[in-house]
Amino acid sequence: MIAALAAGRRFLPRGYADLARQAAIWFGFVFAYQVARGFAGRNPAKAFADGWRILDFEQHTTHHVFELTLQQFVVSSQLLSKLVAWTYWNSEFTVVGLALLWVYLRRHDAFARFRNAIISANLVGLVGYVLLPTAPPRMFPSLGFIDHHTNGVVQLAGNPYAAMPSLHAADALIVGVVLATLVRRPLWKIVWLLWPAWVWFAVMASGNHFWLDVLAGIFLAVVTLAIVYRARMRSLIANRL
Repeated sequence: MIAALAAGRRFLPRGYADLARQAAIWFGFVFAYQVARGFAGRNPAKAFADGWRILDFEQHTTHHVFELTLQQFVVSSQLLSKLVAWTYWNSEFTVVGLALLWVYLRRHDAFARFRNAIISANLVGLVGYVLLPTAPPRMFPSLGFIDHHTNGVVQLAGNPYAAMPSLHAADALIVGVVLATLVRRPLWKIVWLLWPAWVWFAVMASGNHFWLDVLAGIFLAVVTLAIVYRARMRSLIANRL
């Protein structure tokens, strides 16, 4: 017991109580988000209508369905298919959760802003799911898309029409930018700077998001980062002048 308390004082920035409080905030948010996400946008007719509108816009704009091309390219390789699937299922809460934990333990001064950026972006995204339920590309098999979502638990827990905006895209950009500024080794900086682009590719290639969803997610992340970090950016600019 004494050894555990000593380890807590040594490795935890503010002790066990604060770690428990931050974990409660995070897991409480995840639970509430998943519940709200499950109830938001339960309107299949509107979701498919919005999906077709996005498809029409993309086809009229680019004369091509890039998401279908990406998925066909990925399914031609078993390794690439597995990497894309892993990225889609883990880039959200698994990678985000581990990134938050690392920042909390190793770069604690940056933790609060990082956490607030993630939570803020996801709350705004939830509003988007309510106002604009959108069927993802994988729900349009008539165009050639393949739907790999066969897990009943996943289908029960989530909202299948939560495509606009892409929070995978938003969270990947926030995580990538923040961690790239916090890690010290150049190699890891490069990895985290490339991480958002890989996630954007994966969510489109898996048939879970249109590129417009991804673009909306990127915009959401940029605005959120600008708002949450505005004081920090002003301080850095002032110190350089």
